[in-house]
Amino acid sequence: MEFTSAAPPVVKSIKQRDLLNTWLRLYARQQIAPAIWEYQPARLEEELSDLIYYTVDNTTPTPRLTIQSEGTRISRAYGHTGKGILLDDYIGPRLAPFVMPIYCECVARGLPVYSVADVDDIYGRVVAYEQLLLPFLTDDKVSHIIASLKTFCEDGGFEIKNLMRGNDALPRPKLRAVIDRDLFHRAPGRIAAADMVEFADQPGPGVTTEIIELN
Repeated sequence: MEFTSAAPPVVKSIKQRDLLNTWLRLYARQQIAPAIWEYQPARLEEELSDLIYYTVDNTTPTPRLTIQSEGTRISRAYGHTGKGILLDDYIGPRLAPFVMPIYCECVARGLPVYSVADVDDIYGRVVAYEQLLLPFLTDDKVSHIIASLKTFCEDGGFEIKNLMRGNDALPRPKLRAVIDRDLFHRAPGRIAAADMVEFADQPGPGVTTEIIELN
C-alpha cells in the first residue's frame, strides 16, 4: 500500500485539523509523539462520538490494536459496538486489507496518518470516509492511537447505519498520507521567530527587519 508524504493542510475537516494542531503543539517540544495523558484538546467532548481510542501491543511482529472506546456514530457505521475487541477481528477479513495497513503505518512511523476512501451507503450514495490517526508513545513506542473518523456526502444526507458493512462494494481508497512535513503549529495571526518583514510603505528604500521571538 502506497503512502504519500504530506503536510498538515492535507486534512480537510476543521475539527480534525483542531485535533491535529493540538497533537502538533505537543510534538514540537522534542520532535516525538506525546504521551496520551498529555493530549487534552479543547472541546474534546464534542468530538467523542467520532473518536475511537486504541491500545497498541508491540510485542508481536504485526501490532495488535484493541478498541478501548468508540463513538456512537462509528458503532452505527460498523453495525455493532467493539469495545475490548481486537481491531482486525472487529472489522473482519473483508475490510482488514483496507484498514489494517493504515494503522500499521501509523505505528511504524509514529506520525499522524490521514486517509480518504469512498464507500457506498445502503442506498448506493457515495460517502467520503475521512480518517485521521494520531499516535501516542510510552517508553519510546507507540502505545495508543486515537482515530478521528468523519463522513461526508456531496449529495447531502446519507444512511450511516451499516455504512461499512451494508453492501458488497468495498471501500475505494482515494488518499493515504503520512503527515511528516511542516510538523509545527503556528497560532493564527502570529509572526513566527526569524520571519522577515519588509516595511515597503516607508519613505526611501524599503526597510527590512527580523522578528526575534523571546521565550
